[in-house]
Amino acid sequence: MDPTDLKSGRLTPDDYARHFADAHPPLNRTQALIEAERCYYCFDAPCQTACPTGIDIPTFIQRVAQDNVRGAAEAILTANPLGGMCARVCPTEVLCEQVCVRNTNESKPVEIGLLQRYAVEGHLAKPGKPLFQRGQPTGRRVAVVGAGPAGLAAAHGLAWRGHDVVLFDAAPKLGGLNEYGLATYKVAGGFAQQEIDWLLSIGGITPRLNCRLGRDITLDGLLAEYDAVFLGLGLQGVNALGIAEPELPGLQPSLRDAVDFIAELRQNAPADVPVGRRVIVIGGGMTAVDAAVQARLLGAEQVTMVYRRGAESLSASTHEQQWAQTHGVTIRCWARPLAVETEGGVLKGMRFAATTMKDGRLMDTGEQFSLQADLVLRAIGQTFDAEPLGQSLQLRGGRIQTDADGQTSLPRVWAGGDCRAGGQDLTVEAVEHGKRAAQAIDRALGLATARHLDKEATHG
Repeated sequence: MDPTDLKSGRLTPDDYARHFADAHPPLNRTQALIEAERCYYCFDAPCQTACPTGIDIPTFIQRVAQDNVRGAAEAILTANPLGGMCARVCPTEVLCEQVCVRNTNESKPVEIGLLQRYAVEGHLAKPGKPLFQRGQPTGRRVAVVGAGPAGLAAAHGLAWRGHDVVLFDAAPKLGGLNEYGLATYKVAGGFAQQEIDWLLSIGGITPRLNCRLGRDITLDGLLAEYDAVFLGLGLQGVNALGIAEPELPGLQPSLRDAVDFIAELRQNAPADVPVGRRVIVIGGGMTAVDAAVQARLLGAEQVTMVYRRGAESLSASTHEQQWAQTHGVTIRCWARPLAVETEGGVLKGMRFAATTMKDGRLMDTGEQFSLQADLVLRAIGQTFDAEPLGQSLQLRGGRIQTDADGQTSLPRVWAGGDCRAGGQDLTVEAVEHGKRAAQAIDRALGLATARHLDKEATHG
């Protein structure tokens, strides 16, 4: 095998169709009705408490059992306007399903995520009369910067309350992480854009794409033009390997960021995306798993995830780790990259140092080894780029400091999602950030309106 073999079209069309179809097929009507009957419809249900967006899970499942798909969808989408995407990608196994009381006697929770997907997608397929009517126009204008989960949720909540929203995003499509950052097999069938089309149908939201903060717009300019600003900027930076990376023409396509690899897969046919025979993924999180599994599904013969600490420290959930391993991905812990190995300006592999923990510190053992590769993907975490914001906002740990409702240190500016300090970097949490910020902005704009009217009355 030639270690420089990086190419597309390794598989048959049938293989690609099978590999990149839904990872978990949706429930049909009979399956959904049977599964819904397993729910105890608990009072003060622990599953609802465990849901970051507070979906009334017993109610929506009861409506599924009653074959009332529209009613079930309404219960979900009232609490979580991106309930369809969250049903597909939310780690339900460590949230709502983990605390399901069915675990006590049966060790098998109600399939809450699949039931939620059944309800939302069933409604979107035949929406009928709109579930949400936009409120009376308030005359207030709000800029939402970033059209990922947090920004979309904020925009929907603000439009629902009658405010005019302009939704800015640097990308050519709305969706952020939902459109560009998730494995294709998790959101097959163009669902991300279908959900966005539904969300925009409420009216009052004007998208402005290919518009980047710091290049095309500024925070000061937005504050001068709009009554409030919500920042859902996500994490734009990618951590470097921390070693010398040769700048050779032959390396550009074979040493790249995993997030770019995943985005390319989402925006192109899998058959058009090149992959090597031997692939190394540096990192141990969800992005690393998504990249590694998809490399295998594209036809890579050997894929190795390399992580510097032990398996117990992997940020990818146990479920995701098992998903990777069942797809033939090798997870190699206790190793860190030392050098990129090239030959004739072409990637040959990587050299690693074996690591260990000693007195609470990560240290090299002195042992080294090399792995051959013709594609290396960096997946060692993303960072927030605060430079476009200037010096106006207070940061904590490199991200934007806010209160519980997303209010930043700057008046009339809120923030949410991954750019906000103290979060868990979950899609469902980002939705909750956007939802709560929309409520807080509405309250603030309402007070401002009342003060403005009082002032006019006083001077009248």
